[in-house]
Amino acid sequence: MKKVACVGILVADIIVEPVTSYPEKGLLLPVNSITLHNGGNAMTASINLKKLGVETTMIGKVGGDVFGSFLRDKLVSAGVNTAGLKTDENVQTSASVLMLDKTGERSFFHCVGTNAVFSEKDIDYSLIEDCDLVFVTGSFLLNTFDGVETMEFLKKCKEMGKTTFLDVCWDASGKWGELLNMSMPYIDYFMPSIDEAVCIAKKDDVEDIAEEFFKNGAKNVVIKMGSKGSFLRRNTDEKGQIFPICKGVTAVDTTGAGDSFCSGFLAAFARDCSLEECMRFANGTGAHCVMEKGATTGIKSYEEILDFVNKQ
Repeated sequence: MKKVACVGILVADIIVEPVTSYPEKGLLLPVNSITLHNGGNAMTASINLKKLGVETTMIGKVGGDVFGSFLRDKLVSAGVNTAGLKTDENVQTSASVLMLDKTGERSFFHCVGTNAVFSEKDIDYSLIEDCDLVFVTGSFLLNTFDGVETMEFLKKCKEMGKTTFLDVCWDASGKWGELLNMSMPYIDYFMPSIDEAVCIAKKDDVEDIAEEFFKNGAKNVVIKMGSKGSFLRRNTDEKGQIFPICKGVTAVDTTGAGDSFCSGFLAAFARDCSLEECMRFANGTGAHCVMEKGATTGIKSYEEILDFVNKQ
């Protein structure tokens, strides 16, 4: 089975629920729970992949604080290789406060922290050499690494013969393609959500979006479309394919759903499944994520999720 390097953001997630309104200044509003969880695209993917039976290395940066220790301990207890996880004593660990409403939808406060100072110089390429698949995730929240450094890293990965995957976060700066398009020729599988894809490509239709990404050099496009399912198109195909969401799923918390989708795709890809099988398994993995609170809590074994997908 292929091994995966997850490169990108780690976040300590404080989840508050349910948040039905915001208290006025100086007042207190009771909630049912306030809990601490691991989050961040790369960390979520690395833990999910290990749960799915794939050997995984986490490459990123945390601070020398309580949140950093919490995230490192979570990775170690999950069995993820943390040799690529750096610690910066001068910057706090990235953290978010997630406010969930009664439907499971989220609003965020976010401190970018150590993710902002993670750089290509922090990467031990011997760890990359030991892996087959490289997943960069959290782009647009990696202030130093975004843009030229991401491009240079992915180019080196391709020169090393690795298969590359990339997912992004929402770009509050609005730079979008200005930061990412230079990396497209070195991305084998580009995996944004539909909202992010629209902003990057400046197109609305998934086929038009895929065409734009192909023009910039991407080899394959996978788009997460929420309740509409997911979209796959190879650059050799005239048209893409929509894969519907799984049925009979009640969403409790949508935190990490997109990351779990990517984790499922990578887990099936690592087993040499067809791309169609990867997409179906990815949908099933995302479905398991939203059925539990937290970014990684709901992920079961590869065999259990595969059985769920087959029954769909």
